[in-house]
Amino acid sequence: MAESNDSFNPAESLKKLVIMGLGAGLMAKDEMEKFGREFSKKFEMGEKDAKKFMDDLEKRYEKTQKKLETRVEEMVRDFLKKADIVTSDELKALKKEIRELKKAVSEGTDARDE
Repeated sequence: MAESNDSFNPAESLKKLVIMGLGAGLMAKDEMEKFGREFSKKFEMGEKDAKKFMDDLEKRYEKTQKKLETRVEEMVRDFLKKADIVTSDELKALKKEIRELKKAVSEGTDARDE
């Protein structure tokens, strides 16, 4: 039976998004390492050249991985915003504002005047 699209489950959607991002990153690393080994073997690279080639591939992979992580984080933030879910930073800001308002009320002043 097909899953109904009528019910939106933010937590499940977020979980799937994160798993997809992590899976893509892991698959890419395995493929990159396999390609590097095959390439250096096929072109009969010396040990030193093969190591340098693999190091270069690793650096490029890490740079690409950081970009992927940044993009996944952006997608998660966009998702949370669209799903109207409060982030921990937003919650901390609200708690701070509430503390300031409580303090102002107990002191008999308006916190907005400060």
